[in-house]
Amino acid sequence: MEMALVLASGSRIRADLLKNAGLNFEIDPADVDERAVEAPLLESGFPPEDLASVLAEAKANDVSGRRSGDLVIGADQILAFEGERRTKPDDMEAARRQLLAFSGKTHELHSAVVLSQNGNAIWRHVSTARLTMRDLSPAFIGHYLAAAGQEVLSSVGAYQLENLGVQLFEKIDGDYFTILGLPLLPLLEELRHLKVIET
Repeated sequence: MEMALVLASGSRIRADLLKNAGLNFEIDPADVDERAVEAPLLESGFPPEDLASVLAEAKANDVSGRRSGDLVIGADQILAFEGERRTKPDDMEAARRQLLAFSGKTHELHSAVVLSQNGNAIWRHVSTARLTMRDLSPAFIGHYLAAAGQEVLSSVGAYQLENLGVQLFEKIDGDYFTILGLPLLPLLEELRHLKVIET
C-alpha cells in the first residue's frame, strides 16, 4: 500500500499553500484539545516557539497514530505579544480590543511544522516572524473589521495578511508562509530530502 501525505489540519489556508505548491495530500484534521495540552506548559513558563512545536507535534502524532505508514504534517501557530500568548478572539469586540492593543507595536508569530509517521515525530521546524502595526485609530479599526468581517475571528491576530489585513502593518520581518501559519520552504526541503516529492 502506498504511503499517503496527510495534513492534520482543517485550515483552508494551510491546505491552499500545499495545493498551490503542487503537493498531493489528504486532509485528516487532528482531534487534540490544544488548551489542555498547553495549560501545564504555560504554567511552567514554556517559550512560545516551543509551545507551537509541542502543539504541532501533538496534532501530527494524533493523526499518524491512526494512519499506519502515512506521513503526516502537523502545524501550529502561536502569537506572542509583550510576553503573553494570545489566542483567537472570541468575537468582534475582542478583535477590536486586540487590534487597539497591537496598534503601533510589534508582536511575534511562531509557526511550527512537524512531520510524523506511525505516531512519532521524525522532523520539526519553527519559524518566527515579527510584525509591527501602524498607529491605528479606533475609527480605522472599526472600518477595517466591518470590511473584513467574521473571517478575522479565524486568525490568531484578528487579521489576514493575504487580504485586507496587510493595510494594518508598517513593517514585517519574516517569511510570508510563516505568517500564514505554515513554514512552507523548510517543509518542502524536508519532503525532497525524504524523497516524498521530486528533487
